[in-house]
Amino acid sequence: MRIAVAGGTGVVGRHVEEALKARGHDVATLSRSAGVDLVTATGLDDALRDVDAVVDVSSTSSQSAKAAVRFFGTVTRNLLNAEKRARVRHHVALSIVGAAQADSGYYAGKVAQERIVMALPGGWSLLRATQFHEFAQQMTTRAAFGPLQLAPIARCQPLAAAEVGEALADIAVGEPRGLDRDLAGPREEQMTRMIRAYLAARGLHRLVFDFAMPGAMGRGMRDGAILPGPDARLGTQTFDEWLAEQRIPAQG
Repeated sequence: MRIAVAGGTGVVGRHVEEALKARGHDVATLSRSAGVDLVTATGLDDALRDVDAVVDVSSTSSQSAKAAVRFFGTVTRNLLNAEKRARVRHHVALSIVGAAQADSGYYAGKVAQERIVMALPGGWSLLRATQFHEFAQQMTTRAAFGPLQLAPIARCQPLAAAEVGEALADIAVGEPRGLDRDLAGPREEQMTRMIRAYLAARGLHRLVFDFAMPGAMGRGMRDGAILPGPDARLGTQTFDEWLAEQRIPAQG
């Protein structure tokens, strides 16, 4: 099969591509570095020629609800329109567990994406996953202020992005599933503990301050709205196991 991955150079996208290639599939990367702009649709028609399925794991760094809704809405419509012209039979999208309950900020964009995809008459699959282990790593960069480190108060059940990539590859090579079972990590964690553990692994000595994120997204992170339900399927790798595998250069 020939499968295109939107956002194939990102945290999850590279794992999706690795999983598909390991199974012998032909992979097309939909990213600016490959000459495709998902926002303007430049290069999309050519990139989707002879493609059987599209996996959308594109993302934006913006935490603004307005910007996130605009990004995910634009990219999703551009992909679906181009897929229709190219007669692509299967659209696979990745969303977030609890996004609808914490409908603000970045999550609002994922809710908008879900609505567009789920309004299709068929030919689609949607997987909701919990936060990734890699989120702790990202926070140590995004929320660091000199010797200070902010850590959002959040109950989460993180999993490895590699396991998400494997799950999306499984979906992409099969028949459309519609809304699939949620995917979550093996156990609940506190985001602040994860960030402290990542800092310790890097040898970074920062003063960590817990903070409550504002709005519906912040409330959802604190009250467990982003935790999976009892019917979710669970990954296997814990955060500590993932952290032990990372080759993190110590920085005194």
